[in-house]
Amino acid sequence: MLFAGIGHLQQSALLRLTVALLLGAVVGIERQWRQRAAGLRTNTLVCLGAAAFVDLASSLAGPNSVTVIAYVVSGVGFLGAGAIIKDGAGIRGLNTAATLWCSAAVGACAGAGELLDALFITALLMIINLLFRPLSRFIDKKSVGSAVDVIYRLHAICSDTHEGEVRERLLTAVAERPLVLRQLRTEDTEEPGTVRLHAEIESSARNPALIEELVHELREDPSVTAAGFGEGSSEVE
Repeated sequence: MLFAGIGHLQQSALLRLTVALLLGAVVGIERQWRQRAAGLRTNTLVCLGAAAFVDLASSLAGPNSVTVIAYVVSGVGFLGAGAIIKDGAGIRGLNTAATLWCSAAVGACAGAGELLDALFITALLMIINLLFRPLSRFIDKKSVGSAVDVIYRLHAICSDTHEGEVRERLLTAVAERPLVLRQLRTEDTEEPGTVRLHAEIESSARNPALIEELVHELREDPSVTAAGFGEGSSEVE
Protein backbone atom coordinates (compact mmCIF):
# COMPACT_ATOMS: atom_id res chain seq x y z
CA MET A 1 0.00 0.00 0.00
CA LEU A 2 2.81 2.38 0.92
CA PHE A 3 4.70 1.78 -2.34
CA ALA A 4 1.48 2.11 -4.31
CA GLY A 5 0.83 5.45 -2.64
CA ILE A 6 4.35 6.68 -3.40
CA GLY A 7 3.99 5.57 -7.02
CA HIS A 8 0.73 7.47 -7.31
CA LEU A 9 2.32 10.54 -5.70
CA GLN A 10 5.22 10.50 -8.18
CA GLN A 11 2.77 10.56 -11.06
CA SER A 12 1.03 13.71 -9.82
CA ALA A 13 1.69 16.79 -11.92
CA LEU A 14 2.11 18.92 -8.82
CA LEU A 15 5.00 16.83 -7.55
CA ARG A 16 6.70 16.69 -10.95
CA LEU A 17 6.53 20.43 -11.48
CA THR A 18 7.64 21.17 -7.91
CA VAL A 19 10.65 18.88 -8.28
CA ALA A 20 11.52 20.53 -11.60
CA LEU A 21 11.31 23.98 -9.98
CA LEU A 22 13.54 22.97 -7.06
CA LEU A 23 16.15 21.24 -9.20
CA GLY A 24 16.22 24.15 -11.63
CA ALA A 25 16.77 26.48 -8.69
CA VAL A 26 19.68 24.35 -7.46
CA VAL A 27 21.38 24.66 -10.85
CA GLY A 28 20.52 28.37 -11.08
CA ILE A 29 21.94 29.22 -7.65
CA GLU A 30 25.38 27.99 -8.72
CA ARG A 31 25.15 30.03 -11.93
CA GLN A 32 23.95 33.13 -10.05
CA TRP A 33 26.76 32.78 -7.51
CA ARG A 34 29.28 32.92 -10.34
CA GLN A 35 27.51 35.92 -11.90
CA ARG A 36 26.70 34.20 -15.16
CA ALA A 37 24.29 35.65 -17.73
CA ALA A 38 21.76 32.86 -17.12
CA GLY A 39 21.35 32.69 -13.36
CA LEU A 40 18.76 31.57 -10.82
CA ARG A 41 15.56 32.68 -12.52
CA THR A 42 16.58 31.69 -16.04
CA ASN A 43 17.61 28.14 -15.17
CA THR A 44 14.56 27.67 -12.94
CA LEU A 45 12.22 28.89 -15.67
CA VAL A 46 13.87 26.69 -18.30
CA CYS A 47 13.65 23.62 -16.07
CA LEU A 48 10.05 24.34 -15.03
CA GLY A 49 8.96 25.18 -18.57
CA ALA A 50 10.44 21.97 -19.98
CA ALA A 51 8.70 19.96 -17.26
CA ALA A 52 5.37 21.69 -17.91
CA PHE A 53 5.51 21.02 -21.65
CA VAL A 54 6.46 17.37 -21.21
CA ASP A 55 3.83 16.87 -18.50
CA LEU A 56 1.15 18.44 -20.68
CA ALA A 57 2.20 16.36 -23.66
CA SER A 58 2.11 13.18 -21.57
CA SER A 59 -1.44 14.00 -20.51
CA LEU A 60 -2.75 14.96 -23.94
CA ALA A 61 -0.62 13.20 -26.53
CA GLY A 62 0.38 10.03 -24.68
CA PRO A 63 2.91 8.05 -26.76
CA ASN A 64 3.36 11.00 -29.15
CA SER A 65 4.79 13.17 -26.36
CA VAL A 66 8.31 12.39 -27.65
CA THR A 67 7.65 14.91 -30.42
CA VAL A 68 7.06 17.63 -27.82
CA ILE A 69 10.34 16.71 -26.10
CA ALA A 70 12.14 17.19 -29.42
CA TYR A 71 10.61 20.66 -29.76
CA VAL A 72 11.65 21.51 -26.19
CA VAL A 73 15.25 20.53 -26.99
CA SER A 74 15.35 22.66 -30.16
CA GLY A 75 13.64 25.60 -28.43
CA VAL A 76 16.15 25.63 -25.59
CA GLY A 77 18.90 25.42 -28.22
CA PHE A 78 17.77 28.78 -29.61
CA LEU A 79 17.65 30.20 -26.09
CA GLY A 80 21.19 28.97 -25.41
CA ALA A 81 22.43 30.53 -28.65
CA GLY A 82 21.47 33.92 -27.23
CA ALA A 83 23.83 33.38 -24.30
CA ILE A 84 26.85 32.83 -26.58
CA ILE A 85 28.84 36.02 -27.20
CA LYS A 86 31.81 36.52 -29.52
CA ASP A 87 34.49 38.42 -27.61
CA GLY A 88 37.31 39.37 -29.99
CA ALA A 89 38.98 36.17 -31.13
CA GLY A 90 37.29 34.13 -28.38
CA ILE A 91 33.77 33.05 -27.53
CA ARG A 92 32.04 33.38 -24.16
CA GLY A 93 28.86 31.77 -22.90
CA LEU A 94 29.27 28.22 -24.21
CA ASN A 95 29.14 26.74 -20.71
CA THR A 96 26.09 28.87 -19.87
CA ALA A 97 24.30 27.64 -22.98
CA ALA A 98 25.20 24.03 -22.21
CA THR A 99 23.93 24.44 -18.63
CA LEU A 100 20.61 25.76 -19.92
CA TRP A 101 20.37 22.75 -22.20
CA CYS A 102 21.00 20.40 -19.26
CA SER A 103 18.46 22.30 -17.13
CA ALA A 104 15.89 21.57 -19.82
CA ALA A 105 16.88 17.88 -19.67
CA VAL A 106 16.31 17.90 -15.90
CA GLY A 107 12.90 19.46 -16.39
CA ALA A 108 11.97 17.02 -19.17
CA CYS A 109 12.84 14.06 -16.94
CA ALA A 110 10.84 15.50 -14.06
CA GLY A 111 7.90 16.27 -16.31
CA ALA A 112 7.91 12.70 -17.61
CA GLY A 113 7.83 11.35 -14.04
CA GLU A 114 11.45 10.14 -14.08
CA LEU A 115 12.29 11.90 -10.83
CA LEU A 116 15.33 9.79 -9.96
CA ASP A 117 16.79 10.51 -13.40
CA ALA A 118 16.16 14.23 -12.86
CA LEU A 119 17.94 14.12 -9.50
CA PHE A 120 20.85 12.18 -10.96
CA ILE A 121 21.29 14.59 -13.90
CA THR A 122 21.20 17.55 -11.50
CA ALA A 123 23.90 15.96 -9.34
CA LEU A 124 26.08 15.32 -12.39
CA LEU A 125 25.52 18.87 -13.62
CA MET A 126 26.62 20.32 -10.29
CA ILE A 127 29.70 18.08 -10.25
CA ILE A 128 30.68 19.27 -13.73
CA ASN A 129 30.19 22.98 -12.98
CA LEU A 130 31.81 22.87 -9.53
CA LEU A 131 34.39 20.11 -9.40
CA PHE A 132 35.49 20.11 -13.03
CA ARG A 133 36.28 23.85 -12.92
CA PRO A 134 39.64 23.53 -11.06
CA LEU A 135 40.53 20.54 -13.23
CA SER A 136 39.82 22.54 -16.38
CA ARG A 137 41.97 25.43 -15.14
CA PHE A 138 44.78 23.05 -14.26
CA ILE A 139 44.72 21.57 -17.78
CA ASP A 140 44.66 25.06 -19.34
CA LYS A 141 47.59 26.15 -17.20
CA LYS A 142 49.66 23.14 -18.15
CA SER A 143 48.87 23.39 -21.84
CA VAL A 144 49.67 27.13 -21.94
CA GLY A 145 52.92 26.54 -20.07
CA SER A 146 54.04 23.87 -22.51
CA ALA A 147 53.19 25.72 -25.72
CA VAL A 148 53.36 29.51 -25.57
CA ASP A 149 52.94 31.47 -28.78
CA VAL A 150 55.80 33.93 -29.27
CA ILE A 151 55.60 37.03 -31.43
CA TYR A 152 58.72 38.19 -33.31
CA ARG A 153 58.97 41.54 -35.06
CA LEU A 154 61.17 41.53 -38.12
CA HIS A 155 62.25 44.53 -40.19
CA ALA A 156 64.14 44.89 -43.44
CA ILE A 157 65.27 47.96 -45.38
CA CYS A 158 65.36 47.55 -49.14
CA SER A 159 65.20 49.46 -52.39
CA ASP A 160 61.71 50.72 -53.17
CA THR A 161 62.00 49.35 -56.71
CA HIS A 162 62.54 45.83 -55.36
CA GLU A 163 59.97 45.96 -52.56
CA GLY A 164 57.67 43.46 -54.27
CA GLU A 165 60.48 40.95 -54.73
CA VAL A 166 61.59 41.24 -51.08
CA ARG A 167 58.00 40.81 -49.91
CA GLU A 168 57.65 37.69 -52.02
CA ARG A 169 60.90 36.28 -50.68
CA LEU A 170 59.79 36.96 -47.10
CA LEU A 171 56.39 35.31 -47.65
CA THR A 172 58.04 32.26 -49.18
CA ALA A 173 60.57 31.99 -46.35
CA VAL A 174 57.82 32.14 -43.70
CA ALA A 175 55.68 29.58 -45.54
CA GLU A 176 58.61 27.13 -45.61
CA ARG A 177 58.90 27.22 -41.80
CA PRO A 178 56.56 26.48 -38.87
CA LEU A 179 55.72 30.17 -38.59
CA VAL A 180 52.64 32.34 -39.10
CA LEU A 181 52.80 35.80 -40.66
CA ARG A 182 50.33 37.96 -38.73
CA GLN A 183 51.10 41.33 -40.28
CA LEU A 184 53.24 42.83 -43.03
CA ARG A 185 53.42 46.54 -43.73
CA THR A 186 55.69 49.03 -45.50
CA GLU A 187 56.77 52.54 -44.51
CA ASP A 188 59.05 55.13 -46.04
CA THR A 189 62.49 55.78 -44.60
CA GLU A 190 64.53 58.98 -44.33
CA GLU A 191 66.86 57.71 -47.02
CA PRO A 192 65.47 58.39 -50.52
CA GLY A 193 64.75 55.37 -52.68
CA THR A 194 64.38 52.93 -49.77
CA VAL A 195 61.48 51.51 -47.74
CA ARG A 196 61.26 49.59 -44.50
CA LEU A 197 59.28 46.36 -44.27
CA HIS A 198 57.78 45.45 -40.89
CA ALA A 199 56.65 41.85 -40.35
CA GLU A 200 54.94 40.40 -37.28
CA ILE A 201 55.62 36.67 -37.13
CA GLU A 202 54.11 34.15 -34.70
CA SER A 203 55.86 30.99 -33.54
CA SER A 204 54.31 28.22 -31.41
CA ALA A 205 57.51 28.09 -29.33
CA ARG A 206 60.45 30.37 -28.55
CA ASN A 207 62.89 29.66 -31.35
CA PRO A 208 65.07 32.70 -32.17
CA ALA A 209 67.42 30.53 -34.26
CA LEU A 210 64.60 30.00 -36.75
CA ILE A 211 64.03 33.75 -37.09
CA GLU A 212 67.76 34.38 -37.36
CA GLU A 213 67.87 31.94 -40.25
CA LEU A 214 65.03 33.82 -41.94
CA VAL A 215 66.76 37.17 -41.43
CA HIS A 216 70.02 35.76 -42.80
CA GLU A 217 68.16 34.64 -45.92
CA LEU A 218 66.80 38.16 -46.40
CA ARG A 219 70.27 39.71 -45.99
CA GLU A 220 71.51 37.59 -48.88
CA ASP A 221 69.22 39.59 -51.17
CA PRO A 222 71.34 42.36 -52.79
CA SER A 223 68.46 44.84 -52.61
CA VAL A 224 68.22 44.46 -48.82
CA THR A 225 70.57 46.88 -47.02
CA ALA A 226 69.67 45.93 -43.45
CA ALA A 227 67.53 43.39 -41.62
CA GLY A 228 66.90 42.47 -38.01
CA PHE A 229 64.34 41.07 -35.62
CA GLY A 230 63.17 41.32 -32.03
CA GLU A 231 60.88 39.53 -29.62
CA GLY A 232 58.19 41.87 -28.39
CA SER A 233 59.19 45.50 -28.59
CA SER A 234 62.99 45.03 -28.46
CA GLU A 235 64.95 44.53 -31.65
CA VAL A 236 68.24 42.89 -32.50
CA GLU A 237 70.29 44.18 -35.41
